[in-house]
Amino acid sequence: MRLFIVDAFTDRPFKGNPAGVCILDHELTDPEYLQIAEELNQAETAFLLKKSDEFQLRWFTPRTEVDLCGHATLATAKILFDKYSFDKDVITFNTRSGALKVRKLDGKLELNFPVGNIVQIQEDRGIEQIFNTKPLMIGVDKQWYLIELESEESVRNFFPDIELLKRLDGEFIITAKSSTNDYDFVSRFFAPSIGINEDYVTGSAHCYLAKYWNNKLKKNPTLGYQASSRGGFVECELVENDRVLLRGQCVIMSELKIEWEY
Repeated sequence: MRLFIVDAFTDRPFKGNPAGVCILDHELTDPEYLQIAEELNQAETAFLLKKSDEFQLRWFTPRTEVDLCGHATLATAKILFDKYSFDKDVITFNTRSGALKVRKLDGKLELNFPVGNIVQIQEDRGIEQIFNTKPLMIGVDKQWYLIELESEESVRNFFPDIELLKRLDGEFIITAKSSTNDYDFVSRFFAPSIGINEDYVTGSAHCYLAKYWNNKLKKNPTLGYQASSRGGFVECELVENDRVLLRGQCVIMSELKIEWEY
């Protein structure tokens, strides 16, 4: 086993979203995956196991397994390309969300993910109580909420009531059109019900944001900025077959020495 910490969706250390990456020699039990994820204490830790010629990839928060994680997938690809000298331009991972590909492209890495489809709703579901205002749009996909606020400033200055978000039991993306020409839209992401009060840069959230802002701005590709305390940029491009390409860079921060038996 080898363990790494990688900052994803950034070209600078201490920015973007840090992920744990665990390259396995053999299968572990689910409690062991969770123990490692809790020990590393990142929003997500990716666990990679090579089986014959295939890569099996799973993602865990310190609390639970998740179906999809963009930044930890990007981080895993960075490790394979840079530390394991993977000699092809495209890596395919078998995951709970199907086959996911990552391509090395002009100094960046490109995720090929499924598009997220949001359905706009009219009922409030307690959202207005969180924001003390009426959002411009509330969209839902299962436990995911996409909420458009009136301005970038509103997104940046929002201070969430974490306990209230926990009671609503969902994953919340807030977004607004950019107030500058440096990027097209801004967002933040909160998922306290799965152990992530606020995520720094969220690839899976941009599966929803890419389609939403493509439709609203009539623009493709778009550039998103996730305005967390660390911040990070995600290039988004809708392609055929309900797929979205998410592009970013990574910085390998450390490799951790294993001192326990497993």
